Amino acid sequence: MASTRSHGPEDYDAGPYVPADADLRALREAAVGCHGCPLYRDATQTVFGSGDTSARVMLIGEQPGDQEDRRGEPFVGPAGGVLTRAIEEAGIDPGDTYVTNAVKHFKFVVAARGKRRIHKPPSLREMTACRPWLAAELRLVRPEVVVALGATAGKALLGSSFRVSEERGVPRPMPALDGDPADETLVATIHPSAVLRADDAERARLYAGLVADLTVAARLLS
Repeated sequence: MASTRSHGPEDYDAGPYVPADADLRALREAAVGCHGCPLYRDATQTVFGSGDTSARVMLIGEQPGDQEDRRGEPFVGPAGGVLTRAIEEAGIDPGDTYVTNAVKHFKFVVAARGKRRIHKPPSLREMTACRPWLAAELRLVRPEVVVALGATAGKALLGSSFRVSEERGVPRPMPALDGDPADETLVATIHPSAVLRADDAERARLYAGLVADLTVAARLLS
């Protein structure tokens, strides 16, 4: 007898919410109603990818931050400002990029005092649940280069053994997320928020490293 069990967030699978044969606009509209994991319950809204649909570079971060969650757009907070400046210095045209996150809902805890929402890294289960959205974005944009920004993005693409400190700045073939062969080249680097968290003595060094890794990605476009 066939099961009548309905799909829900406890299944940790966004796949049933991803429409087949949709363009990016339809994909973004469908993502609004995604209940593929429990993160949607506390987040303000789904934060889908943004940018040129024929972009040559796709930049993948971890998850939306507080400002992104409120505004509904990726990388519009302080980390986004660092990223925009870094990609320009690396020789990448910001207009030729598509930015998104491995997880589309903001995961946070509320500070013990006050109402400040503090970022909490998504689990591997939550990253895996959201992967069908990322796979669909990659399939539609078809960038030449993918940049994984930080450990979470790297793990979402390459698995739990990924270490950004060991693999950053080194081009490698992009793994297939949905079973189809991937043509893109992947370059990993730190998340721009790491620059913001550093003290004054460390900030310049981290930023220079971010620009250097992005320059590797820029050279792959030549």
